[in-house]
Amino acid sequence: MDGDLRSWRPCLLAGAVFAVCMAGTTLPTPLYGLYQAEFGFSELTVTVVYAVYAVGVIGVLLLAGNASDAAGRRPVLLWGLGFAAASAVCFLCATGLGWLYVGRLLSGLSAGLFTGAATAYVMELAPRGGASRATFVATAANMGGLGCGPLLAGVLAQYVEWPLHLPFAVHLALVVCSAAVLLRLAETMRQRRPLSTVRPQRPGLPPGVRAVFGPAAAAAFVGFALFGVFTSVSPSFLAQSLDVHNRAVSGLVVALAFFSSTAGQLAVGRLGVGRSLPLGCAALLGGLALLAGALHWELLPLVVLSAIVGGCGQGLAFRGALSAVAEATGADRRAAVISALFVVAYTGISVPVIGVGLLARPLGLEGAGLVFIACMALLVSAAGVYLLRRPVPAARSGGVR
Repeated sequence: MDGDLRSWRPCLLAGAVFAVCMAGTTLPTPLYGLYQAEFGFSELTVTVVYAVYAVGVIGVLLLAGNASDAAGRRPVLLWGLGFAAASAVCFLCATGLGWLYVGRLLSGLSAGLFTGAATAYVMELAPRGGASRATFVATAANMGGLGCGPLLAGVLAQYVEWPLHLPFAVHLALVVCSAAVLLRLAETMRQRRPLSTVRPQRPGLPPGVRAVFGPAAAAAFVGFALFGVFTSVSPSFLAQSLDVHNRAVSGLVVALAFFSSTAGQLAVGRLGVGRSLPLGCAALLGGLALLAGALHWELLPLVVLSAIVGGCGQGLAFRGALSAVAEATGADRRAAVISALFVVAYTGISVPVIGVGLLARPLGLEGAGLVFIACMALLVSAAGVYLLRRPVPAARSGGVR
């Protein structure tokens, strides 16, 4: 047992570094209300500050998503930790709105570098024959880290002094420790090329993958849009409509969505891609319906249920979508197609969220949320019906996991 644990230690340590980086991207979530009070900006500004993160992620995915294939995993991940540290410094020094924009952009750059490179690194550091478990480690690190961010910030902001500074000071310390850990891990890329060989990746769709990509991308878009709303405006809704001002509770509600996504992604291995995609769409629809009920009747239990059900649906739909498009694409085009899927997903985490912010002033937060839910429900329903009528072939379900 000890020998098995020792062989897995590098993989687990890389997963911990991955989680620390991703936690920083959701750390400000329960603090936006405090920033609003401090700097005096609107709900629309909250959503724009949040969405700037997606701009950074998409930019890196398009311009340097394959950088670790050329320069090596560790150098790229160290750059990612550097951007994460710079983001934490921006929030620590924040004296106005501009600091928040820069901090979120830097956070997006760090996540963009980590998304592909850290996933590959975790899997490459696993012992031989441990691909399935390594996939779980990477999934848990990604979504678990995203969930730990708002939970950590909410608890510290609620029960300890300096709520706008201590969470980022703690994260900065964790980033420094992560860099020290990363420097002790082995590089897995044996043949490295200069960074000058890295070229922008233009997403592309070969004709044979388009029938699968459309509904898969729609499901991914809705899942990330639901996460975007939860992480940007749900703390404001909890405070304004439900009179829940405990930031630890706000952080826990958001964390539940990400933790539930991890559970949903793990279920794909047992269900297979063919069933996971339509089931994910159904669960997303259920999560949207519960969120609509929570907005209409102003009930906290429905908010919690919508986070759990919607999170599971997001996990099922996104991992199913990723597997489906990867398996439908030849190896020579796979990276470009997966990049296209991530671009669609991160567009979902930004554009609809800004739409909610724009509608919040004339319609109120509840009205804007209901319009968002109606639009996303139509989109995910169409994707689900298409997948039921033209399911992903069962033969493909056991491949990429």
